[in-house]
Amino acid sequence: MKVAVLDINGKDTGRKVELSADVFGIEPNNHAVYLDVKQYLANQRQGTHKAKERAEIAGSTRKIKKQKGTGTARAGSIKSGVFKGGGRMFGPRPRNYSFKLNKNLKRLARKSALSMKANDKAIVVIEDLNFDAPKTKNFTAVLNSLGLNDKKSLFVLGDLNNNVYLSSRNLKGTEVITNSQLSTYKIMNANSLVLFEGSLEGIETNLSK
Repeated sequence: MKVAVLDINGKDTGRKVELSADVFGIEPNNHAVYLDVKQYLANQRQGTHKAKERAEIAGSTRKIKKQKGTGTARAGSIKSGVFKGGGRMFGPRPRNYSFKLNKNLKRLARKSALSMKANDKAIVVIEDLNFDAPKTKNFTAVLNSLGLNDKKSLFVLGDLNNNVYLSSRNLKGTEVITNSQLSTYKIMNANSLVLFEGSLEGIETNLSK
C-alpha cells in the first residue's frame, strides 16, 4: 500500500512510501482489539474505592429491640446495612483491575487497529519536522494545513522531539507520541493517525518481530 508524503503545509511532496502489508494490510481481528483496549482502560483504574461495612462503622453493639413480639423483623445491631447510618452491604473494596495479555495478541491488536485506519483512509504520512522553539501556534498551523484542527488526531514521531511535543501539549484532541508509545487504544481513539516519515521504520520493526 503506497501513501503520498505531505509536507507541513499539507502539500504533496511528490514522494510516496510503501506501508508494510504485514502491519497495515492484515485482516483485522476485532476481538484482539477489544481485549487490548479493555486491558488499557483497566490499567488506568486506581482501584482505591472503599465503602465501610458494618464491622467498620462506629456505633453501639447493643441489641436495639427485643427478639420477639414487635411485629417487625428481628434486628441485632444498629450498624446493620438495612438501617440509615449502617454499613454498606457488599460495598466496593480496593482491588487491582489489571489482567495479563500475551505479547502476540497485543501485537496482533495493534496491527489490526493500524489496518482498520488504513482501510478507512485515516492515515496521513508527513515529512519529519522540527521547531526552533516550542510554540503552540506553530503546531496549530500544521493542524490547519492538514485539515485536522477539529478532529482527534494522533501524531507519531520516530524519536522524542521536545519542541514538537511541547508545542502540542496544550491542544485539546491532539496527542504526540513516539512509535514505542503506540497502543491500540490510542490508535482507535483518534480520528486521524499522522505518521512522521521517521516513525514508519520503527513501527514496522516493532510489530514485525
